[in-house]
Amino acid sequence: MPPRRAHHLLQLPCPAPGCARWFRNQSGLTQHRRSLHPNIPAPGPPQPSRSPSHPRDFSPPPPDFSPPPRDFSQPPQPSPPMPSEPTHEDSDNADAEFTDSSERCYRTYHSMLNGRPCTADGEFLPHGAPPTPMPQKAPDDWSPYRNRIEFEAAEFAFKKCHMSAKNLDFLCDLMAATLVKHRDVPPFADHKDLHNVIDATQLGDVPWQSFSVQYTGERPEVVPPWMDDEFDVWYRDPRAMAHNILANPTFKDEIDYTPFREYNASDKTRRWKDFMSGDWAWKQSDIISKDPETHGSALVPIILGSDKTTVSVGTGNNEYYPLYASIGNVRNSVRRAHRDALVIIGFLAIPKTDKKHSKDDAFRIFRRQLFHSSLSAILSSLKSAMTEYEVVRCGDGHFRRIIYSLGPYIADYEEQLVLSCIVKHWCPKCIAVRTNLDNGGMDRCREHTEFLIGELHGDVLWDEFGIIGDLVPFTNDFPRADIHELLSFDLLHQLIKGAFKDHLVDWVAKYLKAVHGTRRAEEIMSDIDRRGAAAPSFSGLRRFPQGRDFKQWTGDDSKALMKVFLPAIEGHVPGDMVRAFRALLEFCYLARRDVVTEDTLNQMQDALHWFHRYRQIFDLVVPTFSLPRQHSMIHYTDMIRLFGAPNGLCSSITESKHIKAVKEPWRWSSRHNALGQMLVTNQRLDKLAASRVDFDARGMLTGTILSSALAALTPDEDEQAVPPIAPQPDAHAIEPQPDIDIDDGEVVDGPTVLGYVVLAKTPQRKRARTVAALAHEVAVPDLRRLIRHFLFTQLNQDDPRDPADVPTGSLPRHEGKLQVFNSAAATFFAPSDLSGTGGMRREHIRACPLWRNEYLRNDCVFIDTDSDTQGMRGLEVARIVCFFSFKHNWEVYPCALIHWFEKIDDCADEDTGMWMVHPSFHEGGSRNLAVIHIETVFRAAHLIPMYGSEYIPHDLKFYHSIDCFRSFYVNKFADHHAFEIAS
Repeated sequence: MPPRRAHHLLQLPCPAPGCARWFRNQSGLTQHRRSLHPNIPAPGPPQPSRSPSHPRDFSPPPPDFSPPPRDFSQPPQPSPPMPSEPTHEDSDNADAEFTDSSERCYRTYHSMLNGRPCTADGEFLPHGAPPTPMPQKAPDDWSPYRNRIEFEAAEFAFKKCHMSAKNLDFLCDLMAATLVKHRDVPPFADHKDLHNVIDATQLGDVPWQSFSVQYTGERPEVVPPWMDDEFDVWYRDPRAMAHNILANPTFKDEIDYTPFREYNASDKTRRWKDFMSGDWAWKQSDIISKDPETHGSALVPIILGSDKTTVSVGTGNNEYYPLYASIGNVRNSVRRAHRDALVIIGFLAIPKTDKKHSKDDAFRIFRRQLFHSSLSAILSSLKSAMTEYEVVRCGDGHFRRIIYSLGPYIADYEEQLVLSCIVKHWCPKCIAVRTNLDNGGMDRCREHTEFLIGELHGDVLWDEFGIIGDLVPFTNDFPRADIHELLSFDLLHQLIKGAFKDHLVDWVAKYLKAVHGTRRAEEIMSDIDRRGAAAPSFSGLRRFPQGRDFKQWTGDDSKALMKVFLPAIEGHVPGDMVRAFRALLEFCYLARRDVVTEDTLNQMQDALHWFHRYRQIFDLVVPTFSLPRQHSMIHYTDMIRLFGAPNGLCSSITESKHIKAVKEPWRWSSRHNALGQMLVTNQRLDKLAASRVDFDARGMLTGTILSSALAALTPDEDEQAVPPIAPQPDAHAIEPQPDIDIDDGEVVDGPTVLGYVVLAKTPQRKRARTVAALAHEVAVPDLRRLIRHFLFTQLNQDDPRDPADVPTGSLPRHEGKLQVFNSAAATFFAPSDLSGTGGMRREHIRACPLWRNEYLRNDCVFIDTDSDTQGMRGLEVARIVCFFSFKHNWEVYPCALIHWFEKIDDCADEDTGMWMVHPSFHEGGSRNLAVIHIETVFRAAHLIPMYGSEYIPHDLKFYHSIDCFRSFYVNKFADHHAFEIAS
């Protein structure tokens, strides 16, 4: 029997300030230091300073460095700190300068509703006064838990794994059996004990309440059963939930208490990003500040969202109607990152009846009015604080006077019709005639609607204005609330799943059938499917190997199709059809930007104009273009001015919340009376999250559970607890990041940096160890010469000569060992994509001879060659042949051997809007190769073949595409960051 391995206790702490990582051996610590703390010197020979050949510094910055996101127009400059919220002394329409992106900007803050700190009694504090001290808790007060082990065990078992009661009881028995020899007890006796401890938590405790609703109107002679039914609505106090979000200390640096307007310093043009930068918050503050008693308060907009969701495809009552809430003060990145800034506050009733009565007008009106009455009742606790302030403690420790307002409502088109009491096929935002929506019309408003209802008959309202006069929106019960104005954009359902997937993609199939007949059209569509499946690998790219014809089509599937569909149809459809897709895609990607400028709005209007023009090619198969979801695009620029960048109010946020708040709690339930169990589960999850925030704010969660236990040991205990450890060459940090099969991009929390690329942590031991061996392995005989040229540029950066013109004897030499790596990780600022709260995202670039034990994979990358030029004019494209590193004069050089690609033209393609490239070769036919420093790599690039009009082979695999084709599009639609840099 082989010897048992002892548990490797963590022995070595990281010496970097603020880093709480511990390691089992020196090897793990060294790798961690090199990848995350390269500025901390390591023991050994002195390291000479070196400047990379590339003029920009992309090495990982120190932990306290937070530069702005990367911009190609200027070299990176250190940015001054962004000011905190303005105080009453500097907010009187003063301009506060700060740096966001690489361009200097300034803000004008609202002078009246400026969120001045105050005491618990509402008395304003002088400028610079510290916050009122919070009640102090002992540093070891883990109540209601006895220690950290109990808390982490409860969070692990209930939140991360959500063990069943049976499995949790068995785990407790296992721990008890292990500890019985030491006369110790496990953290919990059984699952009931764990649940009781979580339930005893006071933090985050907002209890569920309910009320019943029943029909009280006129009754016919034969009363349908639904009129006698009672419908239960469950909810939590939205006011208390808003208090919890405001008081969350993790949001203290990511929350805006004052409306502001942001401008570029260079041209004085407006910028929109987070919600409080929009005009709606400013106008609300103007209205509220007419009452002098409100001056100095902070506006807190309540953002709502609702959408029915199905938890199972099985039979039974498996449909739920969750209601979510957030506040407009937290920034978009926080809301999108699902960091408890969006919470579930209710489950609305779903009235149902038999088929005989389901289409009765009375039932339909009751069902809609029940929705509005329920919302009005749930939000009633906010009403008193909408005109008179209340004092609330915020995450920075200060008390502030708070005034609430109903803010935007996140909903898809069907939900917007219910909210606005508008007839189907009409626009809930304007009174454009439903048969010609794009002709536009006056914006709807509460006053105009009430006037029409008072003057016109119900049939006229329905037919001429699309108004359901029998309903009263819930917003009529609250001050300063107009449902038509509050309906927000919906990128997911209006643009991605609507205009793109349900409209244009389906229209292509209809067009091909109308022009070529069914059989020929099916052949073309099959080739389009094969082209999409043949797209080369890329981080986050989904594939459709069997085509697009599957039933469970999700929003992520639509987003994936957007990335590859445009090149796939070119050659099979007319040019105007390709241009229509390009215009729509550009509108979608522009609207998804994290920061929207006046120039962005102009580009969106141009894209919309061209989309309306080129979509006429579909008039052969489309009876009308008067479609509400396409029509919504004309309102986007106005709504951006009102609410800021759309990515903070997209329904994809609530769709994602369905998983954690509804679907997973339902799966964890017994399925019998599941709603009650789901309510308890959500409450316990909130308590665990609130406890973690509290413990972390008090510094009680530093390091890992094991490192904290070791730190608490006495010297005698430590000597007994830590057994001798045999050398383990494969042991790394407690949280290793090996080179594993990951194709999706990763969100990265932490400080915002320009971007950097690092090689994989572990070199490949079975690959070449010398230059000669690597040259043979990758079939590059002149690799020695390429390395010598590389070293010359690194060591002689002021020498303008081309290394090819330098005598061979004058070139530096490297004949020593090297290490080969199968991948590198690029970390960069990409706030428009799914990213951490700092806007950082990471992707893996592969150069692997046998990926997934199946095929060769060599990814393509962007190389930054001209820092003074924006977009593709300052970038080149190359394919990675291999990653390697070597040491020369005590300096380690991480490198990449690349094959250059050349741009086909000096501008992008007119139809697709994408740049075109082809592999670069020398006159003799040999590949144009080079060795470059890893720091010159920006990020991965996605190339899609230019397929032309010919069918591609049925057996063509996606991993052969780069080798089988000779011309490629640089896919700017691969993700939103690629769209910004490759346009």
